[in-house]
Amino acid sequence: MKKGKRLGRPSNAWRIPVAAVILLVFLAPFYILLSVAFRSPQDLNSYWRFPTQLHLENFTDAIENGKILLSMANSLILTVGAVLLITVVGALAAYPLARCRTRLNQGIKGFVMGVMMVPPLSILVSLYSVLVKMHGVNQYWGIILILVTFELPLSIFLYSNFISSIPGALDEAASIDGCGPVRTFFRIILPQLKPVTASVVILTGVHCWNDYQFSLYVLQSPKLRTIPLAIASYFSQTTSNINAAAAAALLAILPIVIVFLFLQKYFIQGMVDSAIK
Repeated sequence: MKKGKRLGRPSNAWRIPVAAVILLVFLAPFYILLSVAFRSPQDLNSYWRFPTQLHLENFTDAIENGKILLSMANSLILTVGAVLLITVVGALAAYPLARCRTRLNQGIKGFVMGVMMVPPLSILVSLYSVLVKMHGVNQYWGIILILVTFELPLSIFLYSNFISSIPGALDEAASIDGCGPVRTFFRIILPQLKPVTASVVILTGVHCWNDYQFSLYVLQSPKLRTIPLAIASYFSQTTSNINAAAAAALLAILPIVIVFLFLQKYFIQGMVDSAIK
Protein backbone atom coordinates (compact mmCIF):
# COMPACT_ATOMS: atom_id res chain seq x y z
CA MET A 1 0.00 0.00 0.00
CA LYS A 2 2.80 2.39 0.82
CA LYS A 3 4.44 1.74 -2.56
CA GLY A 4 1.15 2.34 -4.30
CA LYS A 5 0.65 5.64 -2.52
CA ARG A 6 4.13 6.74 -3.43
CA LEU A 7 3.55 5.85 -7.07
CA GLY A 8 0.28 7.76 -7.05
CA ARG A 9 1.78 11.00 -5.80
CA PRO A 10 2.38 13.69 -8.43
CA SER A 11 6.05 14.25 -9.07
CA ASN A 12 7.58 17.64 -8.32
CA ALA A 13 10.65 17.02 -10.46
CA TRP A 14 9.26 19.30 -13.21
CA ARG A 15 9.64 22.33 -10.95
CA ILE A 16 13.43 22.28 -11.11
CA PRO A 17 13.78 22.66 -14.90
CA VAL A 18 10.96 25.21 -15.00
CA ALA A 19 12.65 27.25 -12.26
CA ALA A 20 15.96 26.97 -14.12
CA VAL A 21 14.39 28.26 -17.34
CA ILE A 22 12.75 31.18 -15.53
CA LEU A 23 16.03 31.99 -13.81
CA LEU A 24 17.90 31.99 -17.12
CA VAL A 25 15.31 34.27 -18.71
CA PHE A 26 15.68 36.82 -15.92
CA LEU A 27 19.46 36.59 -15.64
CA ALA A 28 20.19 36.72 -19.38
CA PRO A 29 19.87 40.54 -19.67
CA PHE A 30 22.17 41.05 -16.68
CA TYR A 31 24.73 38.67 -18.18
CA ILE A 32 24.67 40.59 -21.47
CA LEU A 33 25.02 43.86 -19.56
CA LEU A 34 28.06 42.55 -17.70
CA SER A 35 29.58 41.18 -20.88
CA VAL A 36 29.21 44.48 -22.71
CA ALA A 37 30.34 46.64 -19.79
CA PHE A 38 33.61 44.76 -19.24
CA ARG A 39 34.68 44.29 -22.87
CA SER A 40 36.78 46.52 -25.11
CA PRO A 41 35.00 48.59 -27.79
CA GLN A 42 37.22 46.83 -30.34
CA ASP A 43 35.99 43.41 -29.22
CA LEU A 44 33.46 42.31 -31.84
CA ASN A 45 32.82 38.84 -30.46
CA SER A 46 29.34 37.71 -29.50
CA TYR A 47 27.91 39.31 -26.37
CA TRP A 48 27.15 35.83 -25.08
CA ARG A 49 30.89 35.19 -24.88
CA PHE A 50 32.23 36.80 -21.72
CA PRO A 51 35.46 38.76 -22.33
CA THR A 52 38.71 37.17 -21.20
CA GLN A 53 40.13 40.55 -20.16
CA LEU A 54 38.19 43.03 -18.07
CA HIS A 55 38.32 46.61 -19.34
CA LEU A 56 37.57 48.93 -16.45
CA GLU A 57 38.13 52.04 -18.55
CA ASN A 58 34.47 51.80 -19.56
CA PHE A 59 33.49 52.62 -15.99
CA THR A 60 36.04 55.45 -15.85
CA ASP A 61 34.57 56.90 -19.03
CA ALA A 62 31.04 56.64 -17.63
CA ILE A 63 32.04 58.38 -14.41
CA GLU A 64 34.07 61.18 -16.00
CA ASN A 65 32.07 61.91 -19.16
CA GLY A 66 28.67 60.67 -18.14
CA LYS A 67 28.69 62.32 -14.69
CA ILE A 68 27.17 59.13 -13.28
CA LEU A 69 28.33 59.74 -9.70
CA LEU A 70 26.67 63.18 -9.65
CA SER A 71 23.47 61.68 -11.00
CA MET A 72 23.61 58.88 -8.43
CA ALA A 73 23.93 61.49 -5.68
CA ASN A 74 20.88 63.34 -7.03
CA SER A 75 18.87 60.13 -7.25
CA LEU A 76 19.97 59.18 -3.74
CA ILE A 77 18.77 62.50 -2.31
CA LEU A 78 15.40 62.22 -4.05
CA THR A 79 14.90 58.55 -3.21
CA VAL A 80 15.86 58.82 0.46
CA GLY A 81 13.77 61.95 0.99
CA ALA A 82 10.73 60.51 -0.78
CA VAL A 83 10.94 57.07 0.86
CA LEU A 84 11.23 58.59 4.34
CA LEU A 85 8.07 60.62 3.81
CA ILE A 86 6.27 57.70 2.18
CA THR A 87 7.00 55.31 5.05
CA VAL A 88 6.34 57.75 7.89
CA VAL A 89 3.19 59.34 6.46
CA GLY A 90 1.94 56.01 5.12
CA ALA A 91 2.28 54.25 8.48
CA LEU A 92 0.68 57.13 10.40
CA ALA A 93 -2.23 57.34 7.94
CA ALA A 94 -2.76 53.58 7.83
CA TYR A 95 -3.04 53.16 11.61
CA PRO A 96 -6.38 54.95 12.12
CA LEU A 97 -7.71 53.53 8.83
CA ALA A 98 -6.98 50.00 10.03
CA ARG A 99 -8.20 50.44 13.60
CA CYS A 100 -11.27 52.67 13.15
CA ARG A 101 -13.33 50.93 10.50
CA THR A 102 -16.01 53.56 10.08
CA ARG A 103 -17.76 54.41 6.83
CA LEU A 104 -15.74 57.59 6.55
CA ASN A 105 -12.45 55.74 6.92
CA GLN A 106 -13.57 53.09 4.46
CA GLY A 107 -14.41 55.84 1.99
CA ILE A 108 -11.02 57.48 2.54
CA LYS A 109 -9.29 54.15 2.01
CA GLY A 110 -11.26 53.57 -1.19
CA PHE A 111 -10.31 57.03 -2.43
CA VAL A 112 -6.64 56.37 -1.68
CA MET A 113 -6.82 53.10 -3.60
CA GLY A 114 -8.50 54.93 -6.48
CA VAL A 115 -5.53 57.27 -6.77
CA MET A 116 -3.41 54.23 -7.63
CA MET A 117 -5.49 53.76 -10.78
CA VAL A 118 -4.80 57.26 -12.13
CA PRO A 119 -2.20 57.21 -14.97
CA PRO A 120 0.56 59.60 -13.86
CA LEU A 121 1.09 61.08 -17.32
CA SER A 122 -2.59 62.00 -17.60
CA ILE A 123 -2.15 64.82 -15.07
CA LEU A 124 1.41 65.77 -15.97
CA VAL A 125 0.41 69.11 -17.52
CA SER A 126 -1.58 70.22 -14.48
CA LEU A 127 1.17 69.07 -12.10
CA TYR A 128 3.79 70.98 -14.05
CA SER A 129 1.71 74.17 -14.10
CA VAL A 130 1.18 73.94 -10.33
CA LEU A 131 4.91 73.41 -9.72
CA VAL A 132 5.75 76.41 -11.91
CA LYS A 133 3.46 78.61 -9.79
CA MET A 134 4.99 77.16 -6.61
CA HIS A 135 8.55 77.62 -7.98
CA GLY A 136 9.13 73.90 -7.61
CA VAL A 137 10.74 73.30 -11.00
CA ASN A 138 14.46 72.46 -10.73
CA GLN A 139 14.00 71.94 -7.00
CA TYR A 140 14.49 68.73 -5.05
CA TRP A 141 11.35 69.26 -3.01
CA GLY A 142 9.23 69.62 -6.16
CA ILE A 143 10.01 66.17 -7.54
CA ILE A 144 9.95 64.65 -4.04
CA LEU A 145 6.42 66.01 -3.56
CA ILE A 146 5.28 64.39 -6.81
CA LEU A 147 6.90 61.05 -6.00
CA VAL A 148 5.34 60.98 -2.54
CA THR A 149 1.92 61.79 -4.00
CA PHE A 150 1.93 58.81 -6.36
CA GLU A 151 3.71 56.29 -4.12
CA LEU A 152 1.85 57.05 -0.87
CA PRO A 153 -1.32 55.04 -1.77
CA LEU A 154 0.71 51.84 -2.12
CA SER A 155 2.33 52.51 1.25
CA ILE A 156 -1.04 53.09 2.94
CA PHE A 157 -2.48 49.95 1.35
CA LEU A 158 0.35 47.69 2.57
CA TYR A 159 0.53 49.23 6.05
CA SER A 160 -3.23 49.14 6.63
CA ASN A 161 -3.47 45.46 5.64
CA PHE A 162 -0.57 44.58 7.91
CA ILE A 163 -1.83 46.61 10.88
CA SER A 164 -5.26 44.98 10.54
CA SER A 165 -3.61 41.64 11.30
CA ILE A 166 -2.19 42.92 14.61
CA PRO A 167 -4.59 42.06 17.47
CA GLY A 168 -6.54 45.03 18.76
CA ALA A 169 -6.09 43.67 22.28
CA LEU A 170 -2.59 45.18 22.24
CA ASP A 171 -4.09 48.64 21.81
CA GLU A 172 -6.56 48.02 24.62
CA ALA A 173 -3.80 46.84 26.95
CA ALA A 174 -1.74 49.90 26.11
CA SER A 175 -4.68 52.24 26.79
CA ILE A 176 -5.22 50.56 30.17
CA ASP A 177 -1.58 51.32 30.97
CA GLY A 178 -2.19 54.98 30.16
CA CYS A 179 -0.92 55.14 26.56
CA GLY A 180 -2.69 57.40 24.13
CA PRO A 181 -3.14 56.59 20.43
CA VAL A 182 0.12 58.27 19.42
CA ARG A 183 2.18 56.60 22.12
CA THR A 184 0.50 53.26 21.39
CA PHE A 185 1.46 53.54 17.75
CA PHE A 186 5.11 54.36 18.38
CA ARG A 187 5.61 52.01 21.34
CA ILE A 188 3.46 49.01 20.37
CA ILE A 189 2.57 49.03 16.66
CA LEU A 190 5.64 50.56 15.02
CA PRO A 191 8.15 47.93 16.25
CA GLN A 192 6.02 45.22 14.60
CA LEU A 193 6.05 46.91 11.18
CA LYS A 194 9.61 45.95 10.18
CA PRO A 195 8.64 43.36 7.51
CA VAL A 196 6.08 45.54 5.75
CA THR A 197 8.37 48.57 6.06
CA ALA A 198 11.04 46.66 4.14
CA SER A 199 8.47 45.93 1.44
CA VAL A 200 7.43 49.58 1.25
CA VAL A 201 11.04 50.77 1.14
CA ILE A 202 11.99 48.43 -1.70
CA LEU A 203 8.86 48.87 -3.84
CA THR A 204 8.62 52.64 -3.55
CA GLY A 205 12.40 53.08 -3.53
CA VAL A 206 12.76 51.29 -6.86
CA HIS A 207 10.01 53.43 -8.37
CA CYS A 208 11.59 56.64 -7.10
CA TRP A 209 15.09 55.60 -8.20
CA ASN A 210 13.88 54.69 -11.70
CA ASP A 211 11.55 57.65 -12.18
CA TYR A 212 12.03 59.17 -15.61
CA GLN A 213 8.76 60.74 -16.72
CA PHE A 214 8.45 63.33 -13.94
CA SER A 215 12.17 63.99 -13.57
CA LEU A 216 12.43 64.75 -17.29
CA TYR A 217 10.08 67.73 -16.94
CA VAL A 218 10.72 68.89 -13.38
CA LEU A 219 14.52 68.56 -13.21
CA GLN A 220 15.62 70.46 -16.32
CA SER A 221 19.01 71.57 -15.01
CA PRO A 222 21.93 69.30 -16.04
CA LYS A 223 23.29 69.50 -12.49
CA LEU A 224 20.08 67.96 -11.13
CA ARG A 225 19.87 65.02 -13.53
CA THR A 226 18.93 61.74 -11.93
CA ILE A 227 20.25 58.34 -12.96
CA PRO A 228 17.59 57.60 -15.65
CA LEU A 229 18.07 61.03 -17.21
CA ALA A 230 21.86 60.76 -17.16
CA ILE A 231 21.85 57.29 -18.72
CA ALA A 232 19.38 58.33 -21.42
CA SER A 233 21.52 61.37 -22.25
CA TYR A 234 24.73 59.34 -22.16
CA PHE A 235 23.29 56.65 -24.45
CA SER A 236 22.37 59.31 -27.01
CA GLN A 237 25.84 60.87 -26.82
CA THR A 238 27.84 57.62 -26.97
CA THR A 239 26.11 55.60 -29.66
CA SER A 240 29.54 54.48 -30.87
CA ASN A 241 30.68 53.45 -27.38
CA ILE A 242 27.97 51.11 -26.19
CA ASN A 243 30.40 49.57 -23.68
CA ALA A 244 30.69 52.75 -21.61
CA ALA A 245 26.93 53.20 -21.76
CA ALA A 246 26.47 49.65 -20.45
CA ALA A 247 28.95 50.38 -17.66
CA ALA A 248 26.88 53.43 -16.71
CA ALA A 249 23.71 51.31 -16.61
CA LEU A 250 25.47 48.70 -14.47
CA LEU A 251 26.54 51.35 -11.96
CA ALA A 252 22.97 52.64 -11.83
CA ILE A 253 21.42 49.33 -10.77
CA LEU A 254 24.03 48.39 -8.16
CA PRO A 255 22.59 50.45 -5.25
CA ILE A 256 19.10 48.98 -5.67
CA VAL A 257 20.47 45.44 -5.93
CA ILE A 258 22.54 45.89 -2.76
CA VAL A 259 19.55 47.25 -0.82
CA PHE A 260 17.35 44.39 -1.96
CA LEU A 261 19.95 41.78 -0.97
CA PHE A 262 20.02 43.18 2.56
CA LEU A 263 16.23 43.49 2.88
CA GLN A 264 15.01 40.53 0.83
CA LYS A 265 14.14 38.45 3.91
CA TYR A 266 11.88 41.15 5.35
CA PHE A 267 10.58 42.05 1.89
CA ILE A 268 9.23 38.56 1.19
CA GLN A 269 7.82 38.23 4.71
CA GLY A 270 6.14 41.64 4.51
CA MET A 271 4.56 40.96 1.13
CA VAL A 272 3.18 37.60 2.26
CA ASP A 273 1.85 38.97 5.55
CA SER A 274 0.25 41.99 3.90
CA ALA A 275 -1.51 39.81 1.35
CA ILE A 276 -2.64 36.94 3.60
CA LYS A 277 -3.28 38.49 7.00
